[in-house]
Amino acid sequence: MSAMKYVDLKQTPISNVSHNPEIKKQVMLNPGDIPNLVYFSQARFKPGHVAAGHSHQDMSEVFFVEQGLGTMMINDRPHPLSPGVCVAVHPGDTHEVKNTGTEDLLLTYFAVEMPPDEA
Repeated sequence: MSAMKYVDLKQTPISNVSHNPEIKKQVMLNPGDIPNLVYFSQARFKPGHVAAGHSHQDMSEVFFVEQGLGTMMINDRPHPLSPGVCVAVHPGDTHEVKNTGTEDLLLTYFAVEMPPDEA
């Protein structure tokens, strides 16, 4: 078992979201930090930015809206995003996130890998 991990978001490097390099994220936890965790991150979407529709066969994702407004399309169904909303996306669900507001959409999110016999 590895030692505890302490992360300060103010000192975490900023990188690009793979689905749209204009969207910036900070990865606070990576694989190996906690069993079955793929990542724990925060992403900032500028107004109009979209993380294009995609799916993952081997993991579930959970998104929590910190600020801003948006829409998450899950399997072609729109779900409104606003502060305090939490959305869980299951393996195989196609999902897309769009900032529909006039301020940044700030999402904190994590992914958990599925055991190989369930993926």
